[in-house]
Amino acid sequence: MELTAEEWSALSLSLKVSLWCVAAVIPPGVLLGWLLARRQFRGKSVVEAIVHMPMVLPPVVTGYVLLLTFGRNGWLGQWLDAWFGIRLAFTWKGAVIASAVMSFPLMVRAVRLSMSLIESRLEQAASTLGASPLQVFFTVTLPLAAPGIVTGAILSFARSLGEFGATITFVGNIENETRTLPLALYTYTQTPGTEEPAMRLVLISMAAAFAALIGSEVLTRRAERRLSGE
Repeated sequence: MELTAEEWSALSLSLKVSLWCVAAVIPPGVLLGWLLARRQFRGKSVVEAIVHMPMVLPPVVTGYVLLLTFGRNGWLGQWLDAWFGIRLAFTWKGAVIASAVMSFPLMVRAVRLSMSLIESRLEQAASTLGASPLQVFFTVTLPLAAPGIVTGAILSFARSLGEFGATITFVGNIENETRTLPLALYTYTQTPGTEEPAMRLVLISMAAAFAALIGSEVLTRRAERRLSGE
């Protein structure tokens, strides 16, 4: 199966966007997952609802909100453009933002579940031995939550590979700039006589998603075995 230059462009762009998406969601996802798992505070339910809204909202709605926020005439986009020359709408960087927003709930849920299963007595024991809260977090909590972090990262990667609605609304469908695999497939389905390249992209997308899910299982089990000392 030989890919055309356009198909290679869509594939490489999808991989780049997905990798940057994972890098963007891991730090805040870990911190917010820890906060929701370990702390009780006023408005916690509201925070959880806001974090998980992208999972239940139509992706087009999320993309439109991003466009209103980060577009050149958006309240934040205007400021970024005027002060730093940063433009996100209709660029691949904007595609990263759209993918990160859509996959962020998956990262938070995985980390929160993993951290909620950690026995608090282990962290307390580290504290009684003189470890600071920051040391406890990095030497006890974070390693024990590794399976959840790995799962969240891979699921975020896979979600980013399949992102369509928010991306096309926020950054459009620009060849070699924002046309990821789903957008390239959509373009082919709207063009007569392109059934063959469309089917190639379908197979590539299915293979990438399957590999991500298998990789998630393998890495999670490996992390669990390492933590259990097997």
